[in-house]
Amino acid sequence: MLSTCIKTLYDDVDVVTIRENTEEHEIVDGVVQSIKLITEEASMRVAEFAFVFAKENKRKKVTAVHKANIMRMSDGLFLRCCRDVANKYPDIKFEERYLDTVCLNMVQDPAKFDVLVMPNLYGDIMSDLCSGLVGGLGLTPSGNIGKNGALFESVHGTAPTIAGKDMANPTALLLSGVMMLRYMKLPEHAEKIEKATFRVLREGKVLTPDLGGKGTCSGYTAEIIKYLDMPADQASADSKEGSSGPC
Repeated sequence: MLSTCIKTLYDDVDVVTIRENTEEHEIVDGVVQSIKLITEEASMRVAEFAFVFAKENKRKKVTAVHKANIMRMSDGLFLRCCRDVANKYPDIKFEERYLDTVCLNMVQDPAKFDVLVMPNLYGDIMSDLCSGLVGGLGLTPSGNIGKNGALFESVHGTAPTIAGKDMANPTALLLSGVMMLRYMKLPEHAEKIEKATFRVLREGKVLTPDLGGKGTCSGYTAEIIKYLDMPADQASADSKEGSSGPC
């Protein structure tokens, strides 16, 4: 868990944001009046994905984030789809929250939330907010899951101001790769990379500048590779000896 590796304002943040990202505010180019497009098909698809994810990952609650009190037709449709899907999963708690309320509660106590599902624009906002709770965009992985394939990427940009300076934090890309490996049904490989990355973060010896360290991108990566190459029994023993808590 990232929040146990890097010191932030909050401990043990464990929240997943699931965002419908094929429609709504990003559907039309070159317009001066934004068109909010919400379809039943996409809403049902992302709601189903959220509940399946929760079930497969032993999550206990799914929260639908919306503004149906203001946008009664568009967000109302999204919310109705979430309710319909929730009825199929009685073992998973379902709740509905307004976007502004979720933003308020998230910074007050992130432990109130487990899995969040929402339309595109709200997900764009909430994913960055949640990233800030665990140390920033440099640590946050993401995946775009489609019907016939998936694309995994970090949520941050290309950081042109530090290009060529060996300062970039590769954690988000590495953990996006971990997500990809799990999607490809390669959990052993994913866990090995994840554990090595979390260990380097937890030890804090070779951190990039955005995490408060003086290390380089290449040095940080080399440290992770060192633990990947280490025999499993030795890595486990060393980790227990130097660990200050689970990660």
